[in-house]
Amino acid sequence: MTCSVRRDLGLLALRLGTGAVLAAHGTQKLFGWFGGGGLDGTAQAMEAMGFRPGRESALASGLAETGGGVLLALGLAAPAAGAAAAGGMAGAVAVHAPSGFFIQSGGFEYPAVLGWTAACIGLMGAGRYSLDHATCHVFDQHWMVPVAFAASAAAAVVVIGKRNQGLAARKDAGGADAAPAEGA
Repeated sequence: MTCSVRRDLGLLALRLGTGAVLAAHGTQKLFGWFGGGGLDGTAQAMEAMGFRPGRESALASGLAETGGGVLLALGLAAPAAGAAAAGGMAGAVAVHAPSGFFIQSGGFEYPAVLGWTAACIGLMGAGRYSLDHATCHVFDQHWMVPVAFAASAAAAVVVIGKRNQGLAARKDAGGADAAPAEGA
């Protein structure tokens, strides 16, 4: 087996695993599958975490995870899929960051690894065993990488910044800080 075949098989396995985990988390948010709260429950959790409006935040998060995960697993539109998933995970990292790094203490380790992995796949491309390869990279053009990652980063900065401003205003008004909620 050649190095390029091994690399493409490894990338396929990485895409399938990461994509499946992201899609499963997203379907918890959107549909309540796998013990999730569905859109209504996730909207309430998003509000409690400081993401407003909660329903739109839940929908955006669920779509980034589900859509990004499915596209990563299929190897289709890898730059956009990786950027969307990474941007969604940036929001989860922001929620968990005050608890430190390690997941045992509620930290951001897990969403950071998912986001990092998705971003790396988006940068590398989906490999030979993918729909991007099968479609001659129609949805994986060289210019899509900087555009997708810039758009995702800009959206994450705006959303996290708005959340942080809202949390600061609540704190100044004497409200409780938003603690990381399960499933973020």
